[in-house]
Amino acid sequence: MHHANHFYGHAHVMAAYAGLHGSPRIWGYLQHGWNILDGFAYNTAFVAGMPKFVWSDSVRRRGFSMGLRNQSVIGAPWLYLLQVHPGLATPANDAEGTIFYPFHGWEGQHVLGDHGRIVASINEHEQGPVTVCLYWNEYQNEAIRQVYESAGFRVITHGYRGLHWRKTDKDFLLKQLKEIRKHRRVASNRLSSAVLYGASLGLQPGVYGDPMLLENEHPSFGGQARIKRMWPEMDQPYVPLPQAREFTDTELGVENLAHPAEIREMFQWTTKKAFQ
Repeated sequence: MHHANHFYGHAHVMAAYAGLHGSPRIWGYLQHGWNILDGFAYNTAFVAGMPKFVWSDSVRRRGFSMGLRNQSVIGAPWLYLLQVHPGLATPANDAEGTIFYPFHGWEGQHVLGDHGRIVASINEHEQGPVTVCLYWNEYQNEAIRQVYESAGFRVITHGYRGLHWRKTDKDFLLKQLKEIRKHRRVASNRLSSAVLYGASLGLQPGVYGDPMLLENEHPSFGGQARIKRMWPEMDQPYVPLPQAREFTDTELGVENLAHPAEIREMFQWTTKKAFQ
């Protein structure tokens, strides 16, 4: 099935929750990250009739308005990870400081912007120790790493998400969970999955700084203007936690988690073919 189902080890997380080993093929398309449209990458070539598994009813409604059908709302893989590792579902006792996620590109699109301006914004708003988590391709760029390291920040990456079923780090999401819970705040220069993940653990979130540009970003996503218009309460350096939790619970689909048996049935993990 579609290779994006395995991004960030999502298929492995869902299999662990369902009581299975490995990463069986998901019969359909699984939303792999938060976005402001239908939950999937722009121009995803859906096979007619194949099911689509989305995080929340808000995503389902947006997708429906764009012509998508055969959608099931099941909640985000992140929430299933918390079910698999309940002891990690809150900040650590010695948590401190902020983890900041600069907006990132991917193999097909690079980010255009000034990381020095991000450093200045972080210094303006953060008091405690700062961890900057770069996406793998920015992390491999020594010049970008140096901008943050020279500012005295701890610089890390969670690993490689995988592409076309290759080099998938099945523990990517678990690594992210373990890192996030070491902190009291989570922040980014764009509203993103990572901000939602941190808020779901009770971290105080923030969104600030130069949002940067994504190379050849498709206008259907509406850019930052659309996000600011739709969710202005989430676009500030210190988002009130009650507001953040309400938004996060809705967008991650907290009320939509499925039972392990339901996951096995929906993903067609009840036959040996799923593992072939």
